[in-house]
Amino acid sequence: MYLSINYIIIKMRKIFTTLHLWLSVPFGIIITIVCFTGATLIFESEVNEIVNHERYFVKQIKDKSIPLDRLAFSVQSSLPDSVSITSVVVSSNPERTVQFNLSKPRKAALFVDQYTGEILSKNDRLPFFTFMFRLHRWLLDSVKPGNGISWGKLIVGFSTLVFVLILITGLFIWIPRSIRGLRNRLKIVTNKNAYRFWFDLHVAGGFYATALLLIMALTGLTWSFPWYRTAFYKVFGVEMIQNSSLHAPSQKLLVNNNNPNKENTVEHAKRKGKQNESKTITLVDLNGNETFMHWQVAMDEVVALNRNYKYVTVSDGIVAISFNKWGNQRASDKYIFNNTTGKIDDVELYSNQPKSSKIRGWIYSVHVGDFGGMLTKIIYLIAAIMGAILPITGYYLWIKRLRKQKKRKFVRQSF
Repeated sequence: MYLSINYIIIKMRKIFTTLHLWLSVPFGIIITIVCFTGATLIFESEVNEIVNHERYFVKQIKDKSIPLDRLAFSVQSSLPDSVSITSVVVSSNPERTVQFNLSKPRKAALFVDQYTGEILSKNDRLPFFTFMFRLHRWLLDSVKPGNGISWGKLIVGFSTLVFVLILITGLFIWIPRSIRGLRNRLKIVTNKNAYRFWFDLHVAGGFYATALLLIMALTGLTWSFPWYRTAFYKVFGVEMIQNSSLHAPSQKLLVNNNNPNKENTVEHAKRKGKQNESKTITLVDLNGNETFMHWQVAMDEVVALNRNYKYVTVSDGIVAISFNKWGNQRASDKYIFNNTTGKIDDVELYSNQPKSSKIRGWIYSVHVGDFGGMLTKIIYLIAAIMGAILPITGYYLWIKRLRKQKKRKFVRQSF
């Protein structure tokens, strides 16, 4: 019985070794590119704030800032008729500028000094990160509108699927047969020859990074294949919903979670009509009401109830407030307000939101590693760099082994 189990294990190891090798050889270069470019994107926001410091931070903090409605009116007046403000992002940090998101082009935004009203900069992505992002997602292929096939995206997605198999087979191959072997496979020796160092880096380094690399790959695939995304969501008990509603079942909720001195509750009300965040915002609505003034009223009310917020985003009929917490970095409590009065009509706390509205933010936060702050981002950076190194060390070990086999064959033929 023992011999038969041992025989099966040996046979499986040989099969997994063969799969690991012949999957790695053709896809190793793509995997290195995807992992390396992903590593460069982890600290993009921090690098942007260093390079474009004047965009994100004001020159001088003053006693009083210009009200949001006046800032918005000034920004909207400077825009072409075809471009409008879709939302405003205000940080709790008085040093940070106010961000005005625009209807076009895609992801366009203006940053404004809230103390002077000066428009400081637009949201231009650094060319380096634009290049790395396109390489990471599409191998520099162009994004195809509609149902057009992006071969770069397809190759990245398929390579990521293969990478999952490579990691799983590599983990099985890594399993040692003894305690002594376990110790050897958990350390990287640097004081011997180069082959031993690269071997240990591939074996031990790969083992330490496997869990995080699997997480990155499995979450990243949700952007590559619709069928995978649907299946991934179902694993967590979530059905794919194209246009999820922001409205939760009506109930009496305690709004003042972060300010215990105020016991203010808001009765849920049914929303009238559909809200569309991408809707064009005008300075004056059809009834002659000043839209941005009502944004200011709604924001002031929400901020008064949530003193410990990180930043607040105001858009057409919605105030979303985010907190500086670990976990889903896109999590927010949503307050629905009346566009004609600014009065809060409805509240949806993040804790009461359905899984369908939470999972996308969780997938992104887990994929990029920002769910645990700076610590997890550093760990992800190391793991992603290790993922880029693994194919290179694998190629090195494979070529060395081929040369040894060729040398042995030559010696045998000589005799």
